[in-house]
Amino acid sequence: MIFTPLVNTQAVEIYSLAEIMDALKGASAHKVNQMLHRKGRVWQVESFDHVLRSSESLDAKVQYLLENPARRGLARTWTDYPWLWKKPFVNPFTLAANT
Repeated sequence: MIFTPLVNTQAVEIYSLAEIMDALKGASAHKVNQMLHRKGRVWQVESFDHVLRSSESLDAKVQYLLENPARRGLARTWTDYPWLWKKPFVNPFTLAANT
């Protein structure tokens, strides 16, 4: 997963990676357990993050992630894989400055 943290406009700060991952893991684990009619752990406690420091590195990581389904034989190309979502980048600091 590659994402840009949102800005908490009320607190005028960026949401922490821990807050984001807790929300993601909590919501998805609840849904998985609900669908499987069970209770239990879905995610590992630890998460492994990596901060990208250049646009070239980001572009390469996004391309790698997008091509994963085709590499695994789940689709002919990444655009054929229905579970990928690529959203255009919106700079959150620009949005916060304009509000």
